[in-house]
Amino acid sequence: MIDLFTNIRNKIEAGQRVDEAEALALFESNDLLAIGELAAEVNRNKNGERVYFNVNRHINYTNYCVNQCIFCAFSKEDGDDGGYTLTLETIRNKAKEAVAAGATEIHSVGGLHPTMPFEFYLDMLRTIKGVSPELHVKAFTAVEIDYFARISRLSIPEVVAALKEAGLGSMPGGGAEILGKEVRDKICPEKISGERWLDVIEQVHNSGLRSNATMLFGHLENYADRVDHMRRIRELQDRTGGFQSFIPLAFQPDNTRVPGAKGVGGVDALKTLAISRIYLDNFQHVKAYWVMLGLKIAQTALCFGVNDLDGTVIEEKIGHDAGADSPQEIAKERIISLIRNAGRIPVERDTLYNELRVY
Repeated sequence: MIDLFTNIRNKIEAGQRVDEAEALALFESNDLLAIGELAAEVNRNKNGERVYFNVNRHINYTNYCVNQCIFCAFSKEDGDDGGYTLTLETIRNKAKEAVAAGATEIHSVGGLHPTMPFEFYLDMLRTIKGVSPELHVKAFTAVEIDYFARISRLSIPEVVAALKEAGLGSMPGGGAEILGKEVRDKICPEKISGERWLDVIEQVHNSGLRSNATMLFGHLENYADRVDHMRRIRELQDRTGGFQSFIPLAFQPDNTRVPGAKGVGGVDALKTLAISRIYLDNFQHVKAYWVMLGLKIAQTALCFGVNDLDGTVIEEKIGHDAGADSPQEIAKERIISLIRNAGRIPVERDTLYNELRVY
């Protein structure tokens, strides 16, 4: 009888897809190194030895949110200590700081503000682009896009068209969490459904914008939930081709209200990243988001099928509010060193994966 790993290797070499039962079997296997070896082979065939990063800056424009998801330590309600909404002048200054630091991308997401009109988000995009037309603005989750449609009484395509005209260049892919209803109803019942998330993203892709796709793991979901999530993502990618990278996000349990959640260990993180690379054959890139994984696990992930380390980040709030103990930013030279010391070739990219410089 052909064992699991031989069967999957044969499929990979024949250009055939790994199915859901095989992906689940990989999750249930304890042979981490064999899983990593398969993922590394898939990645080498797609990306060689290149590992991508960019110089970017996060701007989380508000933490007020009409949803109060139990997994989120970032959101605030009116009257809570620590609640804030950035002014356009503050956003402008942060964008200027990003340009001075050599950033090519602004990454901006926030809560669903209870009173801010849709025009504010258009003004925010115009403000950032006014600092430098060359800055790529990667902003807003499908949850935010759906909320904008509701408060503006516009369709999703109309919302996206207005955002594009104001300067939106792509979307980061957040808000997916776990797409299956059972888990989603437990961790974020107020958030749009998994089906609605997929529907919004499909409309975004059809409107000409690219996005990433995320998966929040390590809370109440099981392995089958993760495989189901990736299946839905892969099927959507088959239809649109609009996803750039897949980003498994390691759940941070501190200051959240998920009962019994312990977060993600190193073995589970590496296994999840590797299986993502093996299963998501129609994705070019799998990203290790070092903010939530930590720098050491993110670097190790480069041997487990990962080919992107995100960027310099600067002032990330959402993961750190939940207890992430990684730095809030790292220098470009540090990222280059991490990649080189893993035996890979560092490549600075822009948001759309155009190569800017090979180190």
